Amino acid sequence: MNPPLVLRDIHQPPAPGWWPPAPGWWIVFAVVVLGLVLFAAWSLHRRRRRRAIAALFDDAVANAETPAAQVAVMSELLRRAARRRDPLADRLQGEAWLDFLDAGARRPSFAGDAGRLLLEGGFRRDIDIDADAVAALKPLARERYLDWMARR
Repeated sequence: MNPPLVLRDIHQPPAPGWWPPAPGWWIVFAVVVLGLVLFAAWSLHRRRRRRAIAALFDDAVANAETPAAQVAVMSELLRRAARRRDPLADRLQGEAWLDFLDAGARRPSFAGDAGRLLLEGGFRRDIDIDADAVAALKPLARERYLDWMARR
C-alpha cells in the first residue's frame, strides 16, 4: 500500500527588494537629471547674456560725456536693437518711432516727455537738457533695450 501523500501549501518566493532599481528606472533617472542639467545650463547662459547686454548699454551711456551725448547713445542703441524686431524700424521717425517703442509694452513709456527727449535730446545743446530728465529716461530705454536684445 502506498503511504499517504503529504501535501504542502505552495510558498511564493520573497518579493524583490527596491534596490537596485530595474534598468528602466535608471534610464528615467538619467533623462530627468540630463533635463535638469540642460535647463540649468540654458538658464545660466540666458542670465550671463542678459548681464552682458546690460553692461554694454550701461557702459555706452556712462562713457558719453554730456547729457545730450547720453541721449544720443540711448537712441542709437535702441535703434540698433529695434532692427532685431523689424529690419526697417531704425528708419522710423517722430511719432511712428515712439509708437514702435511702446508697441507690446504694458504701459506706454515713451509717449510723454521721455519720448520727446529721446527724439530731440541728441540734437539739443547741452545747456537745454536736464540731467534729471536724462536719468529718468535711462531706465525706460534700458528696459526696452534689454527686452529687445535678450529675446531670442
